[in-house]
Amino acid sequence: MDRVTLLDLMQHPQRTAALTPALWCDLIATARNANLLGKLAHRLRAAGVSVPAGPMRHLDGARLLSERQHHSVAWEAQCIDAALAHTGEPVVLLKGSAYVLSGKTAGVGRLFGDVDVLVPPHSLGKVEVRLMIGGWTQMKSDEYDQRYYREWMHELPPMVHVRRGTVIDVHHTILPLTARHHPDAEAIIACSTPLPGYRSLRIPCDEDLIIHSMCHLAHEGELHNALRDLDDIDSLLREHTVAPAFWDRLGARAEHHDLAMPVALCLALVRRFFDTPVPDSLIARLASGNARALERLAQRYDTAIAPHPEGRPPLRSLVAQLLIYIRSHWLRMPPQLLVRHLSRKAWQRLLPDASSAGKNKQGA
Repeated sequence: MDRVTLLDLMQHPQRTAALTPALWCDLIATARNANLLGKLAHRLRAAGVSVPAGPMRHLDGARLLSERQHHSVAWEAQCIDAALAHTGEPVVLLKGSAYVLSGKTAGVGRLFGDVDVLVPPHSLGKVEVRLMIGGWTQMKSDEYDQRYYREWMHELPPMVHVRRGTVIDVHHTILPLTARHHPDAEAIIACSTPLPGYRSLRIPCDEDLIIHSMCHLAHEGELHNALRDLDDIDSLLREHTVAPAFWDRLGARAEHHDLAMPVALCLALVRRFFDTPVPDSLIARLASGNARALERLAQRYDTAIAPHPEGRPPLRSLVAQLLIYIRSHWLRMPPQLLVRHLSRKAWQRLLPDASSAGKNKQGA
């Protein structure tokens, strides 16, 4: 089953009534491959669609998993709040946890693996210490990885809770410090609003919530969650389609964050994939005379984002994915640092193989 059919059935669940058993099998596999099975399950259930017993088992499993994850993230938020409230610093939830805890449609049925938060740069030391006291520990012990995160990236090394196994990513901005674009993290925090029931947790304003999701997609080199992220963006945008002033605010906010082109790209993509009613004038404004380059880039993403039941996209998709992967690193790091970083990571991958080969030879 191709991407177009998957998205059509996601948007029009009643059309699944015409599916044969083989097509149901393809739909389940393709949605799972795109990390959209939980969302599909909720939409079919909300539409009251009759589903055969076989596919229903997979859909129920995904729906229950998403509900369990949502309960888990609510509990995790309580634990993070308890650990960080005494710092007196704002803690802004990002992406999936923000969608779920603020009741956004984008969170319904969504599956995710960790909690992302944004804190002021000056508070990183005490936030890290409080999290460690609360049971979180570093996942990266390698000296180079520690330096990579702390000197060049937009976040601390990931931390995992020693008992629950849950992961938290602590951001101090939303793009690496070495990136070509420089969003205003202080403005995101300043315009965030308190999350009711919590002492320190906050939610970004709607414009920043959307822009961060777009920023992540446009700078991410691995596209296995790209359709899910585009579905998130579509859902978030549709909450404001009846408010014309919203589009001007979104455009102004994108320009303020130095993210005009990434936002233009994502607006073009959601309109291409989901027929989201995005004004032409906004995309033209943000593209700022680069309409042809934007169209070429959107076409490359269109080719790359092609989930298949067997998980093996065609060669043209693989080529497009490779070009996007290279572009993402080019946007994240200057050339000299990029070459050094990729060389280091390649060498680290080769060392275990070389060591293993040596041990096998000695044993023989």
